[in-house]
Amino acid sequence: MTQPPTSLRDHFLISMPHLQDDTFAETVVYLCDHSEYGAMGIVVNKPSGIRMCDLLDHLELEHQPGLYSGRPVFNGGPVRDDRGFVLHQPQPGQEWLSSHSINDELCLTTSIDILEAIARDQGPDTFLVALGYAGWGPEQLEQELRDNLWLSCPANSDILFHLPLEDRLQAAAATLGINLNLLPVHAGHA
Repeated sequence: MTQPPTSLRDHFLISMPHLQDDTFAETVVYLCDHSEYGAMGIVVNKPSGIRMCDLLDHLELEHQPGLYSGRPVFNGGPVRDDRGFVLHQPQPGQEWLSSHSINDELCLTTSIDILEAIARDQGPDTFLVALGYAGWGPEQLEQELRDNLWLSCPANSDILFHLPLEDRLQAAAATLGINLNLLPVHAGHA
């Protein structure tokens, strides 16, 4: 797939305050892909209510007690919410069965071999796991941007992996010099 000249791959989408959709209100979406065929991303600030240790138990993967007990599994979006997606930094010398390189610093993997390695504490050091993803058809995201539903900015791995979940939305907006609390809840077009 070719990227359009205005591709937002490796960017954050920041929901505007007036976006009242239950799935996307107050979200930060990391865009894994964006082309003339559409866009695909992972919501990175909404926990699913499932902990990483619970997911490993559900998959019957042996792991050390307490390993990842506080780490959330994210609600990555409404598409294929029965499927897991691991957004992670590459691990030198390690390849996964179904992995897509987003850039030199990030990959998206969907095969269970990465979860097996994580359960053995041999997976990537930096990762997040999500169930489901956000998807847009051709020109759909571009229209939503024109409708002022989203802001976009280049992604930042500190926000993506290290900030507390509740701080990610404002931190992403702050990279644009914007305080979302000061924006009106209703949008208009000039």
